[in-house]
Order: sequence, then structure tokens, then C-alpha cells
Amino acid sequence: MPVNASSGRARAVRRDAVENREKILRTAAELIARRGRTVPLTDIAEAAGVGVGTFYRGFPDRAALLAELQRRGYELLLATLADIRAAGLRGGAAVEAYLQECLTLADQLVALPLRGAEPLADAAAVDAKREIVAAIDAFLTEGRADGSLHADVTARDVVVCGTLIARPLPHDPDWPTTARRHLELVFRGMRP
Repeated sequence: MPVNASSGRARAVRRDAVENREKILRTAAELIARRGRTVPLTDIAEAAGVGVGTFYRGFPDRAALLAELQRRGYELLLATLADIRAAGLRGGAAVEAYLQECLTLADQLVALPLRGAEPLADAAAVDAKREIVAAIDAFLTEGRADGSLHADVTARDVVVCGTLIARPLPHDPDWPTTARRHLELVFRGMRP
């Protein structure tokens, strides 16, 4: 009986640890989006509703937190690209859906290199970036073939646009409206 009780308890602790980690990452991204990368780590722990010890067990310093936020950003973008593919979108419609989702995810993408973070050089991060570019390239190839995109639109154009659109102007009180307008202008420019 004690073995089962302790293994059940270990699972509960593990699930709680995973939930705490996600709360910390989500909260950190939102606070960094609003207050910048120098937001005190204790503020993040407090806003996430976890103790400072819990925070530091998962993220011993700011660099570790930012690295994990970058990895998480790549995971979110890869999931977005997979969802777009699963929804059956192709070509220009897929690229537009991706850029719209970059705007939706803006607060969660604060630690990406094009937003000023130091790029991670580990194999997983490099592979994730390659997968993102490959998925976008596939959409672009389809768009060129079906005539929904100009031939000169590149994956780099899409990545840079997605990153810039996710970075609000500091003194624009209605950035989502401004960003949607600019996305529509970009979409018009990408379509033949």
C-alpha cells in the first residue's frame, strides 16, 4: 500500500510541477511583454502565484528563463503551423493564417531572437527554427503554384513580418487594430 500511495503522490506532485512551470512561463512572457526583459523575477513568481523557491527551482536565473521562453516560442509557432496544415489551409491562405496567429501569440513570443533575444545554439532550437522555415517554405511553394502569392515572397519575409507584427509600438494604445491594418496591407502586397 505505501508504494502505491507514494507513486500516486509522485504523479500528483509532477502534474503540479508541470502546471506551475507553465504558469511561470505564461506569466513571465506576459510581464516581459508589458514591462521589458528586466522585470524582477520575484514579480514574475508573485504574479504566477508560486513561491520564489518554486520559481528558482525551475529557472535558476534570468538567462534560464529567457532560454525556456525562446524554446516555448518555437513550440508555439510549430504547433500553429501544424494546426494550419491540419485545417487544410494552403498557399497564401496558410501564410495569412500564420501571420494572424503571430499577432494573437504576440505576448508569448517575447524571447525570440528577432525580438532582441540571444539566439539559442542548441540542436533542438536550431532544428525548431529549420522546421518553422521549412513549413513556411512549403506554404510559399503552394502559393506560388496556385497563384495566391507573388513568386518573390520568401520565408524570411514571413518570419520577419510575423516577428515585427508581434512587437507592439510602445505608444500605440490600440496596437491590435494598427497591426491588423498593417497585416492587411502586407497581404495585399503578397497577393498577385
